Amino acid sequence: MKTCFPALLVLIMGSLLELPGVWAQAGPEAGGHELQVWTGGGHGLNGSTSDTGVWNLGGRYGWVLTDPVGPGPLRGRFEYAVDIAPVFLVTQGTGTAYGFGLNPFALKWNFASPQGIAPYAEIGGGTLFSNTQVPPGTSRVNFTTSGAVGLHFLRSKYNWSAEVRYMHISNAGLATPNPGINTIQVRIGFGRFTQPK
Repeated sequence: MKTCFPALLVLIMGSLLELPGVWAQAGPEAGGHELQVWTGGGHGLNGSTSDTGVWNLGGRYGWVLTDPVGPGPLRGRFEYAVDIAPVFLVTQGTGTAYGFGLNPFALKWNFASPQGIAPYAEIGGGTLFSNTQVPPGTSRVNFTTSGAVGLHFLRSKYNWSAEVRYMHISNAGLATPNPGINTIQVRIGFGRFTQPK
């Protein structure tokens, strides 16, 4: 996890240095869509699963549903998105679990920003199917809930994003015990916002 933060800092600083060239980029607009590929990773935070590592790779399709609404610094656009993670690895004491994740809902707030950087916050959830039990001795079917804060760095056609994500993984009582895994992840994405026609 510590090695991810320098990379994130370099990405942010590099994007800030290129700001003058990004003013014309259109960000999220009502009626447009978000297309993105992303990758992220991190570690478990709690007790017996604190040595658990997570890495995933996926794609997103989002629908920007509203024009800017809200007061002052909270002004922004609401987006609904779906994530598919065909690669979801969980490293744990008994070995690596290979999985597939499907997140049928992500509720995202894209803050209005005219400067080529678009901050956002989101919450979401889905399901993780794995080839072995996660954590060991529990279930091969788990549910994921998450929250994230991040930034889109808008370019002439495409954008980069960087975020910090909290994710909880548990079987919701499908099996006993149900210790769950709480993780902090850093996620980097590359994509674009399509504009309404």
